Amino acid sequence: MRIIMPVLAALAALGASIMSVQGQGSEWRPLDEVKAEVMRRAGKINPFDHIKADEAAQILKNINSLDRDEWARAWCKVGLDYEARGDARAKAGATAKELADTYHMGFHYCMLARYPSPTSPEKLAAYHHSLRIFRKAAQHFDPPLQIVETPYADKTMVAYLQVPKGLDRPPVVINWGGVDSWKEDRQSSVQRMLNAGLAVLSVDMPGTGENPTRYGDANAPKTYSAWIDYLLTRKDIDGGRIGLWGLSFGGYWAARMAYEEPKRVKGAVFHGGNAHIGFQREWLVPAFTTGGATYLFGAGSLLEARSRAMGTKTMEEFLDAAPKLSLVALGLIDKPSAPILGVNGKLDDQAPSADINLLMEHGSPKSARIFPKGRHMGRTPGQDEEVIPSMIIGWLKEQLTR
Repeated sequence: MRIIMPVLAALAALGASIMSVQGQGSEWRPLDEVKAEVMRRAGKINPFDHIKADEAAQILKNINSLDRDEWARAWCKVGLDYEARGDARAKAGATAKELADTYHMGFHYCMLARYPSPTSPEKLAAYHHSLRIFRKAAQHFDPPLQIVETPYADKTMVAYLQVPKGLDRPPVVINWGGVDSWKEDRQSSVQRMLNAGLAVLSVDMPGTGENPTRYGDANAPKTYSAWIDYLLTRKDIDGGRIGLWGLSFGGYWAARMAYEEPKRVKGAVFHGGNAHIGFQREWLVPAFTTGGATYLFGAGSLLEARSRAMGTKTMEEFLDAAPKLSLVALGLIDKPSAPILGVNGKLDDQAPSADINLLMEHGSPKSARIFPKGRHMGRTPGQDEEVIPSMIIGWLKEQLTR
């Protein structure tokens, strides 16, 4: 259970080098509105669904500004208290479930301390705390979580593999989030997939977590190919039946890899991502200024988080880099691809649902579900939270068990 120090050192250097993009015309939600939104979500809505509302209320009393380090310290204090409680209970011989639950709660608070992205020293420290505490919790998960490694260039990549019990070589889904939801944050969806008989490899998309490449790196697709290579070496899963599920700003990589690896990928879920339109200036400027309404800290925070992943320091740098990632610009859009399921909300202000329509108009036939009243990722007010993941997992299982 070790953390790859060269990768963390590189992340620390990247975090320290990112210039604040606040003040470039981007809107930031006022503190009182941020607090109200946290309490609206506490105990119910991502990413605050796993915490306790009363503890969140107490934490918010100790936050008096939008200063990133102040935010990180307040949330991390509670997370570290849970870690200490878990350590004490471990010495007392507590059950595996109690230890998993206690440490996992500590992880969630430290994850929120670095949320949405570790763009300050205290936020980066919070990320390191969250990683350590998650791995303490993971020692007690059922089915077991394996920390696996594979080489990439001159570096080592780290992921988490879980295999459902009682199944002989089940298919596997490579699963990742976006700029603010990293591999440690995916356990709810992982458990749903395990319950459906799918093994899961949770990875970090380029520019986040322990992925050693940036989002805009020309070689970034090779990190996914390296994980496919790795899965083919495993005897406990079927590396010939691999699915992909990328979310939010990470959804792009699911679509991209469906084109890059059409023979080795059996199905890819493009969930709330960008493919072409969402990488253009005409879409991004509104999203980074007056849009991004569903993002916790506002549109300015969305730009800051994506800039860290991309490795850019200003909005103009980002606007110059993003179009180069377009599946149209790369000449991929009309080529054959693995089966793709596009999912999003028609009202999404972070990634245009029109990119799903574009994918469907080119290349191999695609599947899609666009929620007419849904916002980012298709989330729709009043809709059961299980609707979207259940649909996606059902589609993945169908593709991987044919």
